[in-house]
Amino acid sequence: MDIQLIALFAAPATSLFALLYGIYLSRQVTKESEGGEKLQKIAQAVREGAMSYLRKQFKVVFPIMAILTLLIWAGLGFGIAVTFLLGASFSAIIGYFGMWIAVRANVRTANASQQSMNKALQIAFGAGTVNGMLVVGLGLLGVSLIYMWSYFTYISLGPDIVAAHATNVLVGYGFGAALLALFMRVGGGIFTKAADVGADLVGKVEKGIPEDDPRNPAVIADNVGDNVGDCAGMAADVFESYALTIVAAMILGGNLFGLAGVVFPLLARSGAILTSILGTFFVKAKSEKENPINPLIRGFVISAVSAVVIFMLLATYLLKEPRAGYAAITGIVSMLALLYITKYYTGPGEKPVVATAKAAQTGAGTNLISGLSLGMESTFVSVIVIAATILLGYLFLGFYGISLAGMGMLATTGIIMSLDTFGPISDNAQGMVEMAGLKGKAVKVTSALDAVGNTTKALTKGFAVGSAAVAASSLFATYFEATGLKTIDIAIPRVFIGLLLGSALPFLFSSRLVGSVGRAAFQVVEEVRRQFREIKGIMEGKALPDYTTAVAIVTAAAQKELVIPAALVITIPVLVGLLGAETLGGFLGGVVASGLMLAFFMCNSGGAWDNAKKYIEDGNFGGKGSETHKAAVVGDTVGDPLKDTSGPALNPMMKIVQIVALLIAPFLV
Repeated sequence: MDIQLIALFAAPATSLFALLYGIYLSRQVTKESEGGEKLQKIAQAVREGAMSYLRKQFKVVFPIMAILTLLIWAGLGFGIAVTFLLGASFSAIIGYFGMWIAVRANVRTANASQQSMNKALQIAFGAGTVNGMLVVGLGLLGVSLIYMWSYFTYISLGPDIVAAHATNVLVGYGFGAALLALFMRVGGGIFTKAADVGADLVGKVEKGIPEDDPRNPAVIADNVGDNVGDCAGMAADVFESYALTIVAAMILGGNLFGLAGVVFPLLARSGAILTSILGTFFVKAKSEKENPINPLIRGFVISAVSAVVIFMLLATYLLKEPRAGYAAITGIVSMLALLYITKYYTGPGEKPVVATAKAAQTGAGTNLISGLSLGMESTFVSVIVIAATILLGYLFLGFYGISLAGMGMLATTGIIMSLDTFGPISDNAQGMVEMAGLKGKAVKVTSALDAVGNTTKALTKGFAVGSAAVAASSLFATYFEATGLKTIDIAIPRVFIGLLLGSALPFLFSSRLVGSVGRAAFQVVEEVRRQFREIKGIMEGKALPDYTTAVAIVTAAAQKELVIPAALVITIPVLVGLLGAETLGGFLGGVVASGLMLAFFMCNSGGAWDNAKKYIEDGNFGGKGSETHKAAVVGDTVGDPLKDTSGPALNPMMKIVQIVALLIAPFLV
């Protein structure tokens, strides 16, 4: 059978298989019991808050996307408008249903923790895998549908025309996915950290009560925020990188290898989906005493090794160019290196984290200084990995090799997203156990799962930043292809101006988000203080606080702050483009360089402050309630909007800027 036809049907078939596997797992999860009435009431409050937030966000976002679709149709044509809408729709579906399953799995994980570690692990990871299958299934399905449309419409004109049309309209798909991901990241990040900061400052610092104490009026908003930020936001973000690396690889592959270069990413992604599914079957605890992170690592390693085999087979027998396989493997190795670096600098019990916790003994100031220092150091080390990845990819196969390295980094996306979503589910489960007053085995199991979840969430943030940087670099390369530029000379003043403006944009963008968290957290703090002051009996446990008001405050704040950051990243590249293609090229390079470093710095500093606080809470350096603990809480409060709001939101921002440049490239030539 012709290789075109194999790709034509294999890629969408694999996508549908992944989605069906996700549906099967979601049914398995929802079959489990939610437990007693108290657990169910807590779960209902979290569920209603999360879904209410998403509904309100979509009411803000959908009209904006509709207007943009019409503008793209008028300016760039019907094909790009359709693919833009498809990318945005799939990103929205992933965000919605990823959170839908998470807010149903958390209570079931909490209830199962009373029975066994393995059962609770299976529920949390199973629900996480649903999210993973949504990302890879819809990511590949969208690209496959675009390829099928191009094939059946233009095959009579020859395979080169098929490849040209597919790669032309794929940019719209990437733009839709990226823009919706930005909205999800920005809104979710503001919600989760405003709620978290507000709950911690009054609950932990002022009142000295535990993190998930039901007496805290912001506790439900905090639990809702875990899902909004780490499920909906992260899923849309990684989906966007996943889609964009396919787009870049197909565009550049078509230029270098013709139709075979377009087909290779489709088949490679299909194989990687199957390896991710294979890995999930090995995530089972061998005994109740086994550390729950071990089964997760087993599944991940099996998935990664299997992906290496598939990439090499396809490179050798389809492209007849083994260097394509080497470029993809470079990405896999790079991803593993970034995970290790993130673990070292932010992992519980690691030397940098212990040093940051120890620094809190002399106050919040020294705790902050220590976290800033290691954030800067970790950024340098991480950037070396990204630079090596880009260099090796280029040495293997030029710009196409860079895009294949990006594909390699995202080869295990299915299981990576499973690990990421596992984090907020286990975090919520522990909170529900505490709020419901469950004792004994449930506390021990959910504490162990939550500790692992915190680690996986930190690791996947490093993965998300690194993959975003390589995806943005791939798109940067496609900009040169689209404009016909070979090089740009930064000694030319207008190019250097573009470089400076591009380097400054991530700082302006981040300032908007950090400020938004601060303003919303202030409102939450005031509301929590008011309730403690006016509702008698809360501290004694005789009266319930009003949870819904805190949820409403952070929901409104998140929606209010969505539009300006998106407007910045769409309009500023267009304005810079008025100065010429070379100036815009310098601007794009500045955005990637500055955005990459700022994202690593903020995510790693924030992660270190967070786990330093947790290290103290585990009984070290005075434990909970000590002056050292209070100082560490301040550090964590500063780090929260960095690691969970502005840092992750830079991922889609870097890529949107590149896509906007690609869309306007025909007008610059």
